[in-house]
Amino acid sequence: MRTSFINQLIEEARHNDRIFLLVGDLGYHVVEPFAQEFPSRFMNVGIAEQNMAGIAAGLAMLGYNVYFYSIGNFPTLRCLEQIRNDIAYHNANVKVVAVGAGYAYGSLGATHQATEEIGCLRSLPNMVVATPGDPVEVCAITKLSTNYDGPMYIRLGKAGEKVVHKEEAIEMNIGDICPIRIVEGNRIAVFACGNILDDARHQIEDNNLPYNLFSVPFVKPMNIEQLKTIVESHPNGIITIEEHQKSCGMGSALIEILNDLYVEGKIRHYPKVKRIAIPDEFADVVGTQIYLREYEGLKII
Repeated sequence: MRTSFINQLIEEARHNDRIFLLVGDLGYHVVEPFAQEFPSRFMNVGIAEQNMAGIAAGLAMLGYNVYFYSIGNFPTLRCLEQIRNDIAYHNANVKVVAVGAGYAYGSLGATHQATEEIGCLRSLPNMVVATPGDPVEVCAITKLSTNYDGPMYIRLGKAGEKVVHKEEAIEMNIGDICPIRIVEGNRIAVFACGNILDDARHQIEDNNLPYNLFSVPFVKPMNIEQLKTIVESHPNGIITIEEHQKSCGMGSALIEILNDLYVEGKIRHYPKVKRIAIPDEFADVVGTQIYLREYEGLKII
């Protein structure tokens, strides 16, 4: 995912001289091509993410569309106050990019795991929260973000994520939900958020489960009309799966939206929603991303 992000950002920067990239002393062998091609629009701020958020806000005030990029929890949880006060409060044109979502850095322990940040950032006014599920969605969201004027969080996997979409490229609008595996007659919908998408697809296909699968590339906002259609066409309910704390994640956001739609009379029934996510605990072991997913029970069956 990170390579897809940088490659697409380079392509967009060739046609848009407002794109500026900040990094926190990382991304070697990934961000160098951008730095070499656009040295005047690249800065390594060092291991100082709180300062980087302030610099990003300042550059945005000068007219740049700024991307600041670091590992998982560091550009998010470490500088949440700066994101809130410097970026979101001013509706600044800044894109917070975290590489290594969920348990991608599982062997480094809880200090390097991004498993709560969706909840933190989706609560901020003005903030769009993007959670691409595969490299195709990464490219589409990166392209979309270069033309979006406002704060956005882009949550990436680390490396090696499989392509799930059959198309080489897709177009999307902010909030869109992407159908991945649709079989006529299936009455349960699975919503997968982020880089667990391919795992969810294999769980469904390998076990011949009668579920339709949708990717949720945006936790905030979600396309309400699409959501209403999916709910009405899957009367047996919805399953959500994500590599994030169960509280305040994609499943929570979905339940909040569905509750409001039901109260407002915009959906005829309130669907059953089963949430699969990280329980209210820190992982007390270290291991690979695959191992920690299994350890924390991120399984549809």
